Amino acid sequence: MDLVSIVERIGEAPTAALFGLATGLTFGIAAQRSHFCLRAATVEFARGRMEDKVAVWLLTFSTAVVWVQAAELLGLMSSADARMMAVPGSWSGAVIGGLLFGAGMVLARGCSGRLLVLAATGNLRSVVSGLIFAVVAQMSLAGVLSPLRDKLAALWVTSGGRNMDLMAVAGLPEWGGLALGAAIAVLALWLSRRNRIGAARLVFASGVGFAVALGWVLTHGLSLVAFDPVQIESATFTGPSAHTLMFFLDRNAILEFDVGLVPGVFIGAMIAATLAGEMKIQAFDGPVTMRKAMIGAALMGFGGMLAGGCAIGAGVTGGSIFAGTAWLALFCMWVGAMVTDLLVDQRAERALA
Repeated sequence: MDLVSIVERIGEAPTAALFGLATGLTFGIAAQRSHFCLRAATVEFARGRMEDKVAVWLLTFSTAVVWVQAAELLGLMSSADARMMAVPGSWSGAVIGGLLFGAGMVLARGCSGRLLVLAATGNLRSVVSGLIFAVVAQMSLAGVLSPLRDKLAALWVTSGGRNMDLMAVAGLPEWGGLALGAAIAVLALWLSRRNRIGAARLVFASGVGFAVALGWVLTHGLSLVAFDPVQIESATFTGPSAHTLMFFLDRNAILEFDVGLVPGVFIGAMIAATLAGEMKIQAFDGPVTMRKAMIGAALMGFGGMLAGGCAIGAGVTGGSIFAGTAWLALFCMWVGAMVTDLLVDQRAERALA
């Protein structure tokens, strides 16, 4: 791909948005067809099961690590220059934000990325929850909640002015990340075989991981030819949801990777659902479900911004480059989700039994 000619023809900002659109389309199609969902995986794990949802999540995560680490070894990207790695990370933000996000995605019945995919298939619950998520994320980024977010994030930060590179800290060789990703993929494939997951679903699950690598590679390539500085980034939905919302509200807003990513996911998921005959209007089951979803969406909006990313941004995208705070945020999302499922959903189910 001749990036120089593309940039010269349409400009740097539209090129970034175009790359975001391509990444989003890939993610949306793959996520819709694979039913990839961190919330579903954590709930399944919390209930003592290692079935299809855990297997799909592990395969997505592992293939993201494999694709990204392979791209790094081939010189197609540099994780050291990624925005997430090049700035200080917040340990306190990862812990507090991760716990809040995990709790929120159980209450809302889906993480931010999953809500966007479901909204594209006609799920009105996800549309409402997604809008609340985006508004609270913007409030946490530059609104009334930003002072609280800054205060919590500043409690404990990484040293040296950068995020922690877990591979460097562990003393792993350059191929160590690729080897770890491959090992997790073997576990995921074993679980997939045990649960009789079809080949098509496995391909699409790995496609979600590929979308993460695609975003990293495209933005890295653009950074090498652009005149102005370009952020090296990939799929995440907390900041991009806020930025996309403001893009449509502020006529002075500019195009960027984020603004292409969110519509791309929506369009990709809608295309996949339409072709599969899975478009269906769905509403809230009742006022209790609505209340829980709205509270959960708000928790995810603030928690994701505090943690430095959502279940995709920190959990898969940040995890694929071994950013220290991303792995900690992912762990805390699992903990927050499992505890919330135990205290809220499982308790409610026992009460009805």
